[in-house]
Amino acid sequence: MLTLTAILVVALAGFAASAVRHVPIGQVHSLYRRGKPLRLLQPGTHWVLPGLDRIGHRIDLAGQVLRFEQPQTDSQELRGTVYWQVLEPERADAVIDEAAQLIRRSALDALSVEPMPSSADRRDLGTRMKQAINGVLRERGVMVTRVELEIA
Repeated sequence: MLTLTAILVVALAGFAASAVRHVPIGQVHSLYRRGKPLRLLQPGTHWVLPGLDRIGHRIDLAGQVLRFEQPQTDSQELRGTVYWQVLEPERADAVIDEAAQLIRRSALDALSVEPMPSSADRRDLGTRMKQAINGVLRERGVMVTRVELEIA
């Protein structure tokens, strides 16, 4: 009887430990129940239902960095760095897995319609790229904060 009680206490302690989730500062976790979004867990300690609830995405609210390269027709290569950030985790949760590809594709699309910049107007092109990319990303809860370009 004592063994059964000890096993039961250990099982309950394990269940309680698996029900506690800690979200670090600077992150938001999306909580899913039965495969559907339930809510966002803000920084702090939260109780979840083990077996029913799972963490879908760990969304970092700090800035992210994405590098890209675009070969040009005149044997030059345009490289750049895009700095982006999640502003609205509720909206970004649906696209956070493909955010890097979406930003890269939007940056390359914006470059394809722009003429090849000289070294003097790289900053102006970066500003126009930032505005074009933000036009695509704003409704998804993500924003590009800065675009830096370099010609190789």
